[in-house]
Amino acid sequence: MKIQYASYQDTIDALQCAMNAHPHLIRLQSIGETWEGRPIMLVTVSLDVTYADDKPALLYTGSIHAREWIGNELALKFIEYVIDNYRFNPKLQTALTRNTLYMVPCLNPDGFEYSRNHFSFWRKNRRNNGDGTFGVDLNRNFDAKFMRNQNTGSNTYGGPHAFSEPETCAIRDFVQSHDNIRIALDYHSQGNVFFPAHKFNHEVEIEGADLNILCANMNHEIKKVTGRQYGIHRGKPPAQLIHGSGREYYYRKGIIATVVEVGTRNIPDYMKNMSESVAENIPAVLHALSEAINYSPLAPQRVANFTIKSVDHEGVELEWEYAERDDIYFELYRSENNKSPCGEESLIAITKSLSFTDSQLNSGQSYFYNIRAVDKVTKIKSPFSPELRLKTHLARHQSARTLFPSKEVVGYLSENYLSKNKEHFGYNSMFIGVDKKRGVSIGVVQFDLSSLESGAQIERAEFFLYPMNRVAAKIEKYGEWSVAILDAQSITDLYDFKEVSEAKPLHTLGQTFESDKVTQGIWMKWLFNGVERTLLTELVAKNSLLLRLQGPKTLPLGNDSQVMQFDIGYGPFGSGLHYRPNLELVYQVPEKLLTLSPTRCNTIFKEHVAENRLASGFDEAGEIVYGQMAFALNADLPIEKTVFTHACLTLRSCNSIASAKDVRFTIELVELQDVDFQAVKQRQKIEYIGYEVSNEQLKERAEHHFIFDSYSLQALERLHQAHSPFYFIIRATSESQATNALVNWTACQDQHPGELKIGYINRRKHPLDAPQSLVAQVEGGVVKLTWQNPDDEDFVGCFVVRNRFHPPRSPFDGVKLYGGKDEYTLDNFGNPNLDKYYAVFSYDDVPNYSDPTVLFYNGKAHT
Repeated sequence: MKIQYASYQDTIDALQCAMNAHPHLIRLQSIGETWEGRPIMLVTVSLDVTYADDKPALLYTGSIHAREWIGNELALKFIEYVIDNYRFNPKLQTALTRNTLYMVPCLNPDGFEYSRNHFSFWRKNRRNNGDGTFGVDLNRNFDAKFMRNQNTGSNTYGGPHAFSEPETCAIRDFVQSHDNIRIALDYHSQGNVFFPAHKFNHEVEIEGADLNILCANMNHEIKKVTGRQYGIHRGKPPAQLIHGSGREYYYRKGIIATVVEVGTRNIPDYMKNMSESVAENIPAVLHALSEAINYSPLAPQRVANFTIKSVDHEGVELEWEYAERDDIYFELYRSENNKSPCGEESLIAITKSLSFTDSQLNSGQSYFYNIRAVDKVTKIKSPFSPELRLKTHLARHQSARTLFPSKEVVGYLSENYLSKNKEHFGYNSMFIGVDKKRGVSIGVVQFDLSSLESGAQIERAEFFLYPMNRVAAKIEKYGEWSVAILDAQSITDLYDFKEVSEAKPLHTLGQTFESDKVTQGIWMKWLFNGVERTLLTELVAKNSLLLRLQGPKTLPLGNDSQVMQFDIGYGPFGSGLHYRPNLELVYQVPEKLLTLSPTRCNTIFKEHVAENRLASGFDEAGEIVYGQMAFALNADLPIEKTVFTHACLTLRSCNSIASAKDVRFTIELVELQDVDFQAVKQRQKIEYIGYEVSNEQLKERAEHHFIFDSYSLQALERLHQAHSPFYFIIRATSESQATNALVNWTACQDQHPGELKIGYINRRKHPLDAPQSLVAQVEGGVVKLTWQNPDDEDFVGCFVVRNRFHPPRSPFDGVKLYGGKDEYTLDNFGNPNLDKYYAVFSYDDVPNYSDPTVLFYNGKAHT
């Protein structure tokens, strides 16, 4: 027994003392009695506590599992924190004025005391089962999908029937009589992870964003204290969904509910670990308390139909619906990662409009958006709308790939399982780290790069890995997980532990992840830096990228495991395509260069045109003299599949102007019908090319380069599409009238004429037609989707997504179900009884995505 922990009687005494000293703040009551006659104590905290039941409330329950002492300990320390700070801490004062905290420090007093005094690993309560066994797992005894289990000796025995236990009946009755409860936190150990509630339907709920953001914001508070980051994980269908838990019972009653698993041991060293866990969770609980009012009837309505109006390569326009109210404005949040906090750091707009344009974004980048309404008088906020996810379009010169490993090249190798290592590939999970059973385990992921052209220049590369379980990482702040690039051609046997583990890395990717940053349920991402992208570019020529994932290789004395489990998407317990490791690449295909010489050069005076001469400036009367050039493409470049990536017009001057006047020269790309002074003077300018050149610069050097900007490049492409020559005008300007100020540029018959260099790539510019005839039907309890692909030689595949709440307007706005050339797919993880939208997008090799073909699926018709 660790004497630093409070006993149950210590807890009651401390709470009684707190109430006596602060009767306006704290109220203590028993809500029931255990099998062994102990009171189940609940403490109410609010300013003024007399009116506590009239305010929105947070329900805190702790130590429902006897050996998980964190719940009781954190509750006591939070009450101490409130008493010590409520008089002057404005955030705490506001939270307690507007909300109420109902706190059950220990929902399992009998089991808790048995764990303290007899058997520390005891989990259940102390019911006498009548067959020589004792105890019911109280967190399997609620009626939310209660599952009968005849094995009374099991640690997860749920009891003879739902609510068979006095402890669960007590909390049930309290919740039923307090409809002001809006948020519920159930504190457990271990795992450093939030487990938000679910409804057993395997799909996103309308409160999905609320659940994830509540956890993410609590996570943000935790990270500010200790730097630790908890995971956020709802459980993966069709397995690992807990039956009969309090979390789902609360959620079914409309309460935003989550389990918080704390630490890496049930009963850790108090001074070293438990004190940290308590300290980091106090501000997290305070944040949750402050949010209760935002889920009450006092809160504004949730924003409706939050969706994407349009998106391009550098921005997105979002829109939504809301009843017109002068007292409402909207807060809009953006992040580049899933399950991110929505706070001051991610707040990008406060607006009363029903739309917002977010610009200056990166091309080909994923973004996540959240929105809520705010009452400008009370500052009470609405629940969040379902999260929007999108990916900006690629820039004109970019292409992209999302690569997944095939099942035979993704898995793990264990030091102690040499003969079975091949079986660990393409099956369920990767285990990476070290434990007594497996020894050292390393992960292997290989990507086929053959779909990229040799010479492709990698502009951005990100490797993604999904952590699905961290319970076997049992040691706080011990070990790091990293990713190394190996030379695939040097590995003769990918399933040989010794060969792969001893292979010398070509490079180790960016950052390592320390154990308290390795989360569960939040994608891990390695962003390649410039050196790593250069190496990746070289590996494209070898058609393969081989990654080795590794964690700690030794264990401290007395410890048996430090292992992280990662999903690979294959096997009966893998979660499918959208949980596989993947490599996202944005790149430019190899560039080609076209060098053009002018087909015509003219010097245009007011009274005449001098052909085959190129000069510009001012004549003896001070009239402007224009230089004019024309270029024609001498190559057959297909209009639909040619993108100009850069262009440069190079000119060489034969002289400079003797005058001291500040004369400058500009180049214009123009639309030009006639080559005469009046036509040029009334020309339609398209764009200036590069920067102006001064006479002083002409004196310094003869050769000058005029670089096209983005708009000029697109104008050049439009002229190409119109089969029009490229006309340029050289125009002089002066601060005051100049005379006899004429610069001769190289003429067309000179040995070194001016040049127009155009870099270009072969890349389709526009999307394909959308798929047709999207139909959904239920076969064998699974939704089957069929459609017709467009008939186009550039067709590569179709991308199918599901969204519960609105028609997907982006192929990334929802759950990906399929990507490929087939004309059907199955929604294996969806619930056929729920309404939803399906969308199918066609794509080409770039990929450009078509407009969506959308289907509303009426799940109620199939119930």
